[in-house]
This record gives sequence, structure tokens and C-alpha cells, in this order.
Amino acid sequence: MCGFVGCLTATPNTSICNDQELVKKMNAMIVHRGPDDSGYFEDEDITMGFRRLSIIDLAGGHQPLSYAKERYWMTFNGEIYNYIEIRNRLKQEGYAFETDSDSEVILALYAKYKEKCVEHLRGMFAFVIWDKETRTMFAARDHFGIKPLYYAEQEDKFYYASEGKAIYKVLENKHFDEQTLQDYMTFQFVPEPKTLTKEIQMLLPGSYLIKEYGKKAVVKRYFTPQFTPIIRPEAEYIKKVRNVLIDSVSKHMRADVPVGSFLSGGIDSSIVVALASQINANIKTFSVGFERSGYNEIDVAKETAARLGVENFSSIITPKSFVEAFPHFIWNMDDPLADPAAVPQYFVAKEAHKQVKVALTGEGADELFGGYAIYHEPKSLEVFNHTKKINGILNALAKIMPEGIKGRGFLLRGTTPLEDRYVGNAFIFDEQEKQCFLKCYDSNNEFKKVTAPYYQQAKDCDPITQMQFVDMNQWLNGDLLHNADRTTLAHSLELRTPFLDKEVFAVASEIPADLRIIHHTTKHILRQAVRGIVPDHVLFRKKLGFPVPLRFWLRDELYDWAKNIILESKTDEYLNKAYFLKLLDCHRSKKKDYSRKLWTAISFMMWHKIYVENTELLDSVSM
Repeated sequence: MCGFVGCLTATPNTSICNDQELVKKMNAMIVHRGPDDSGYFEDEDITMGFRRLSIIDLAGGHQPLSYAKERYWMTFNGEIYNYIEIRNRLKQEGYAFETDSDSEVILALYAKYKEKCVEHLRGMFAFVIWDKETRTMFAARDHFGIKPLYYAEQEDKFYYASEGKAIYKVLENKHFDEQTLQDYMTFQFVPEPKTLTKEIQMLLPGSYLIKEYGKKAVVKRYFTPQFTPIIRPEAEYIKKVRNVLIDSVSKHMRADVPVGSFLSGGIDSSIVVALASQINANIKTFSVGFERSGYNEIDVAKETAARLGVENFSSIITPKSFVEAFPHFIWNMDDPLADPAAVPQYFVAKEAHKQVKVALTGEGADELFGGYAIYHEPKSLEVFNHTKKINGILNALAKIMPEGIKGRGFLLRGTTPLEDRYVGNAFIFDEQEKQCFLKCYDSNNEFKKVTAPYYQQAKDCDPITQMQFVDMNQWLNGDLLHNADRTTLAHSLELRTPFLDKEVFAVASEIPADLRIIHHTTKHILRQAVRGIVPDHVLFRKKLGFPVPLRFWLRDELYDWAKNIILESKTDEYLNKAYFLKLLDCHRSKKKDYSRKLWTAISFMMWHKIYVENTELLDSVSM
């Protein structure tokens, strides 16, 4: 696993030394992504920087890497799981290789296919290729957005990096994006391609960027995850899913260093561990939990590990250890991410790093196979399909009913169109709430501006598939994969996601909705596919995710800590802080659970402290 940075100058570069220093500053911001090695390349147009974490010990792994008599230069972050097969095919076609690395395979593919090279790749990747002959830069990001790629164009310079903080560090003129803050307060993450800095953007998943010398960058989408159900016998789907998962896990375990796996109490990580243990019986697994009862799945994880015959290592997260790590956690996120599940992910990565360099995880199974409980909702609300003529009246009645009255929420959901009520797995503040505390609130920037394009693309799909499509294009990359990449590389650990493989998706995308969700069971086909492989005690266990005792912490151990963050935050320009102080006190008195709303605000305030109020913290917090 690696990280890269770079700067392309749009005018004749008479000060290469200045660009070298600038790129070295950028590279210093991502040392955690690659502490084993660094490298640089520069010519009169571009300066490229690279950090490497050695995973596969192959000759020629050093980057930036050149190809075709140094016509092409590349920096690459990720792993290509079918590179051996591609290299063998290209050799037969006359392409020569000087190394055994997957990096050189990408370069050879680009020499042959140009931008269509991405269609041949199976893996997680972000890379930048500089063509010295045509003075053209080509950058691409993998199908699902497992690996990040940021960029910014300002005056005569084009910056790019694996992490936004590297660009933020050197960008001379940068401006806070108030509209994006408004989106963040809805989703608990910043929806891609935006960031909280107007000048910095992310390349979307399944996209590539072409930057010709002296011209504006052009971005194109090469892959959008579409669900295309096909009617087949259930047994055929079960066989296809089992076979493709075995193949994917096998390819994701290619490495010359120890490979471990995260293991929670749920089915997804258990599937990965069960399949991985058939390939390597000595695989180590890692789990974390909390001291509070009901928020600790370590016992379940240990039972799973014991039944599979693998080792399990665990640790307990305390409020004290969390508070101490919080600034470093936020620093690593680039933009604030208020998903509570990111907390245990950060700590399990820390635990895993003590023994391995690579870990597997179960991310993506829910989005591909239909694993969230909320996907049951369309079925439970079917009754409202028969009351369409009076749904408007029912909705108005529900709105005037006192909160807490039984049936009010059911009526509201059933009489509200899907695109107005479902924005993804997290819906923190609605538009009415945001008007109460956002001083920069813009009524023309409602959350539906973000989700509407996805509903339009999925307009002919059933409601369950529409929800999955929104999650695949928003929640998965904006929250889960952002979380996974930053929390693990904060500890120089490479994370691999066998479910998020284009061959796995090709099978999952064909499963009809009524086989994804059936008999009040989510991920039906997936569960059936791993019967006899995964221990029975987790096969149909209720999904908990990574439960975090935030609501208790914010009432007790972390109340004063949270209050001080709000009081000391210099975000008065954007927020009515009194609103959040009131929420905190109401939460403490148990009037209502406001923990997720408070967590979203506190995460932003800490981000603002590090990135805006005192930018010197950008250098110190990383330690």
C-alpha cells in the first residue's frame, strides 16, 4: 500500500527546485501511507512524489516507475489482483517487462489501451501516469472508490494526492465551502466529489481524469455499479456467489507479508475469515470492544475464531483512550467523518498493525447483497401503495400528531416518497433542523440535490434496488471506504475488501430483490452460499455493525469533554453553538438520544480546530 503526491505546472517551469520543495512538503503529510520507502521524479512540467508500504517484495517495486524507454512515468496506490494473468497475456502480445510488479502491468496496459486500460483491472487502485511525449496526465480511481485521489487546479498549477491534507498543506489560496458543510450535517460525511475546501475535489469512483498540458482537466466516468436482476434458480445463485467469493478471497490474500483479518461478531467478517482460513490456517484475526455491556462483541468473535481454528487478538476501547486518540483520528480523515463505527475501526487497525501489514475486512457485503435492515422498509410500507389518493392527507395528519405517538413515524414514512425520506444509512439533520443552527443555511441547497441524480439513474428499479443504488454511490465510498482507508493507513496497515471486487459485484448485481431480502432476512443468497462454511452462531445473527456507546459516554464520561469542545470551538461564523449546548444538556437529562447529532457537530468542530483555526496542528497532530 502506498501514497502519492504531485504538481503539474501549466507554464514553462523555470523553478523546478521550488516544485521539488513543495512536493516534498506534500509527501511529508502522507508518511503513514508508506513509511518503508519514498521516491521522486521531475521534469520541466511535473514533479511526482511517492511513499511505499512494502507488501509484495518484488524487484522493481520502487516508484515513480517508468515504462517504454521512460516515456511514461507512474505513481500507483493499491493492488491489482489479476496482474499476473494480464502480464502473461501482454507478454504473448510482445510487451516486455523489466519488473515483476503490478505497477508495470498498469503502464503496459496504458501503453496499449490508453484510458481503456482501467476496464481490464481487477483490484483497488488510484494512479497517475505522465506521458512525457504528449505532455498528458492520466489519473484513475478504482470501480468502487476503495482508494482515494484528490486534486486541485489553481492558477498555473495542478495538484494531486492520495490524501486531501497534502494539497491543503501547500495550497496558497483556499476557501471553506459552506454549502458542503450543509451537506455534511445531513449525511455525517462530505459527499464526493466535494470537500470542505472549495478548491480541492475528489475523483469519483469508477472515473478517470485527463489533463493535457495547458488545458483544463476533463473527468469521465468509466464504471457505474448497476443492478440488473436476472431470473435464475436460487441454487444457481448460491453456487455462483460461493465460487466467486472463494476466488476473490484467494486473490486478495496475495502478499509476501503476514495477512490478517478483522473479525467482529457479524456475518460479513466471519465469511472472509472462514474462507481465508481455508487458504491459510494460521491467519490471525483482530477484534475490539467496549467495557459497557451490550457494546462488546469480542466474546462472539472469539467463539467464531475458535470454531474456525484461528487465533484472535482483542483489545478494549475506554473513554480515556478514545479522547486521547480523537485529534489524530480527525486529522487522518481529511474531512470530518462522524460515523461512530469509524472509532472501533481505528482501534482494531491499531491492534492489527502490531502483528500484520495487511488485513482483510467485510466492507461492501451489505451494499452488494442487501444487508441493511432498512431495506425491509419498502415491503413493510406496501400498504400505502393502495392509499395513494389520500396519502397527502395522511401525511399532513401525521405531521400534526405529537412526537412519540404510536404510528406517527409509520405514517410519515409511508406517505413520504422514497427519494424524500431515504438519503442513505445516515440521516442526521433534516432541512428544518439545519435552519436552526446553520448561519450559512441555503434553501437552494437541500440534501435532495445530492441524491436526486442517483434516484434518476435508478428510476426504473424497484424500491429496494433504488436504496442500494444510493448507498453504492454515496454511503459506500463517502463513509465506509473513506473510513476504512484512513483509519487503517493511520497505522500503516493495508486493508483489503474481498466483497468489493468487480467479479463479485457482477454476480451480486444479478440477484433479484426478492432473493436479496426474503422471509424477513437480509442477504438471503449470501447467507445460503456460506452455509456449512460460517459457524451457525453468526449465520443468522442480527446485524449490529460496530456498536459504540456514544449515547452513554456523552451523558457521563465525555460530557465535560464534549461541552468544552463546543465552547472553545471558533466556528461561530457558521454555527449557532448555543443550539448544540442545549442538545447536549437535553441528551444528558435523557429527554432524547441526541448522540448522533452531537457527534456530527463535535467531529466538525475538531476538524475546524485542526485544519482552520490552527493549521500548525496539521504537522503536530500526525505524531
